[in-house]
Amino acid sequence: MAAAALALVAAAAAALGALVMAPGLSQPDGQGAPGPRGGAAVAAEWRRPGRMDQALLLVRNELPAPGLNLAARSGSCHQCLYQFLAFVPPSNERLRKPGTASVMVDTQHPLTLLLNSSVGDTDLCKVQYHFGEFGNYSLVVKTLSTSTQTVSCDLIINEGPINSYLPILFAFLVYMGILAILIAGRLLMKIDPVRNWVYKKLNPRATDRMINSELGSPNTTDSINCDPSPHPWSSASRRRLHSLDTFRGLSLVIMVFVNYGGGKYWFFKHESWNGLTVADLVFPWFVFIMGTSIALALGSMLRWGSSKWKVLRKILWRTFVLILLGIIVVNPNYCLGPLSWDNLRIPGVLQRLGFTYLVVAALELLFTRADSGTWEGRFPALQDILPYWPQWLFILVLEAIWLCLTFLLPVPDCPRGYIGPGGIGDFGKYPNCTGGAAGYIDRLLLGEKHMYQHPSSGVTYQTTMPYDPEGILGTINSIVMAFLGLQAGRITLFYKDQHKQIMSRFIIWGIVMGIISAILTKCSKEEGFIPINKNLWSISYVTTTSCFAFTLLLLIYYLVDVKKWWSGAPFLYPGMNSILVYIGHQVFANYFPFKWKMQDSQSHAEHLTQNLIATTLWVVISYILYRRRIFWKI
Repeated sequence: MAAAALALVAAAAAALGALVMAPGLSQPDGQGAPGPRGGAAVAAEWRRPGRMDQALLLVRNELPAPGLNLAARSGSCHQCLYQFLAFVPPSNERLRKPGTASVMVDTQHPLTLLLNSSVGDTDLCKVQYHFGEFGNYSLVVKTLSTSTQTVSCDLIINEGPINSYLPILFAFLVYMGILAILIAGRLLMKIDPVRNWVYKKLNPRATDRMINSELGSPNTTDSINCDPSPHPWSSASRRRLHSLDTFRGLSLVIMVFVNYGGGKYWFFKHESWNGLTVADLVFPWFVFIMGTSIALALGSMLRWGSSKWKVLRKILWRTFVLILLGIIVVNPNYCLGPLSWDNLRIPGVLQRLGFTYLVVAALELLFTRADSGTWEGRFPALQDILPYWPQWLFILVLEAIWLCLTFLLPVPDCPRGYIGPGGIGDFGKYPNCTGGAAGYIDRLLLGEKHMYQHPSSGVTYQTTMPYDPEGILGTINSIVMAFLGLQAGRITLFYKDQHKQIMSRFIIWGIVMGIISAILTKCSKEEGFIPINKNLWSISYVTTTSCFAFTLLLLIYYLVDVKKWWSGAPFLYPGMNSILVYIGHQVFANYFPFKWKMQDSQSHAEHLTQNLIATTLWVVISYILYRRRIFWKI
């Protein structure tokens, strides 16, 4: 329990540190050039309420009639239409008073401001700038030369922005400090006098378990499940591969953090359309590790005498339970009323996991033999691939289906092969084509009311069509992702205890996936053949995240299972109770102590404090369950 208490203290220290370092609690003096008269007063008046990820822009128009139109376009919005912000009245020449208008502008991404005449739509100037949070700016529009009618647009900083990233830095330093203390304590425990003194003060058996770097998992029956019930990973040893649990736990902890809000930082949210953020990495990693676990557990069960029919019944049952939990427990928003079929979302994370698990596990079960030995063919270097050519053929056929449906399926009122966000993207040509074929298939088969109603493209691209990121077509590529994880599991089986071989194969697979990604995307966010897109679960998204997965698994495997420099804590604990932590964090998301009323809901620091404490609490809960040998498996 000491480790749990220490983790809770660490979370509280990091959270309080983040709150103390919160920008906006003590504002700096005005920076930059002095603003025009009245600008500072407007800024002071505006700062009191405050808005996250926004700044105040005061536009001063010193030009005569007819006035100006101010529009903006976000740097994260690819080929988007300019969006109207405000009309700026002309100056009053008789009173020598400029026309003014104040607007709130986004600070998450760079903006391009466009000023044009309200009559004739003549562009006067463009200004590209990345505004800072809670900053106060003036845009002065005036004529430089009356003879040439040259117009200038000068951006002035009335009051400098705050650094909203300081809470992240401080929380990181606190957690690193706690980690350093734990490492120092562990090194001290290797000194005999110190260890003997601790044994005298504490229960020797409990102390030994607490400091033991080789924490073992309880012996239970084997299970082929995406949830980590302990199972042997080789016929000769009941030693658990802790690197898999650690990787799973790391992915789950990040998932919980971003689901709780991630401090309301944009890079802890899902990308609006093409591209990749931290939040976009964790789900495919979880799917990847699920595939790895299937390979290890299924072979073990068959070697220990379970029949294929018995294993298949377990696969079907666990698939049913996962899908049922997703539809009834996790998906519905009960704040809107009782569960109703009229607006029940059918797709979801657990539904996607359940169906992916069913396909990959059944495919592996169909071709796996209990006595599978080494490959004796002509290419021993491919012994973890060639024996499974029927599975690979099936996966390639699935991918061909995805490509054909995505790029060849006719979609009403949309260009063939369209994979854009719709809305104001692509200059507003296809506002109702969000997701192309993927969105069309879901709307056709599921109905709009049974899909996710607030896709991540809604804010940036102002899409109005419902779109489900866990839809039908994307499930094909989640199967591919799990199958790549299955490949990682096969590598550990074929080269068991041959650490260099395992790590070299992980490196090769990571490089191959990276090369495929570079070709598909042309190393570009928007201009590739198939851009990285989490909403579509594009094949480039799968190859990119699997490249990261192989690399990260290699690193964790080396540290945890090869060198044993790291026990995997604290990520090991939620990794061994993943289903419980995932469902629990969803069900209790709006209950204390995971959430409470904030003093300032427009503060990144307060959101970060709440989200860090909530995430750490689930790590502590999983640690307590681990100590009591309680594991929830389906």
